[in-house]
Amino acid sequence: MLNQLKLWAKKLKKQLFILYLAYKDERVSWYTKVFTACVVAYAFSPIDLIPDFIPVLGYIDDIIIVPLGIMLALKMLPTSVIEDCTIKAEELIRNEKPKNWVAGSIIIIVWLLIFMWSCFIVFKFLN
Repeated sequence: MLNQLKLWAKKLKKQLFILYLAYKDERVSWYTKVFTACVVAYAFSPIDLIPDFIPVLGYIDDIIIVPLGIMLALKMLPTSVIEDCTIKAEELIRNEKPKNWVAGSIIIIVWLLIFMWSCFIVFKFLN
C-alpha cells in the first residue's frame, strides 16, 4: 500500500513537470495553455487555497483537486507534446521544484480579502 502511494506520488510529480513544460510549447492551443498554467501555478504554489492545517478539508486540494486538474490538462494536450515534454520532465525532476510566488501571492490576497470582509461583517453586526 505504501509503495503504491509512493509510485502514485512520483507519477503525479512527473505529470506536473510535463504540464509545466507543455504550457510553454507553441503547439499547444491558447485555452489549453491557460488551463495548464493554472494547474501548474496552483500545484507549485507554496500556499494552498485551503490551508493544510484545516482538518480533512486542508488535504482535499492535494488529494482530489490537483490530480483532477492534472488529468484534465493531460487529456487536452497533443500526444506529441506529452512525449517531448516527458523526456524534458525527467531531466527537470532531478533538479529543484520550481516555486510559483505569483500564484502564492494571489492566494494570500484572496485570504486577506476574505479576512477583511469577515471583519467588516463582524464590525457591522456589532454596531
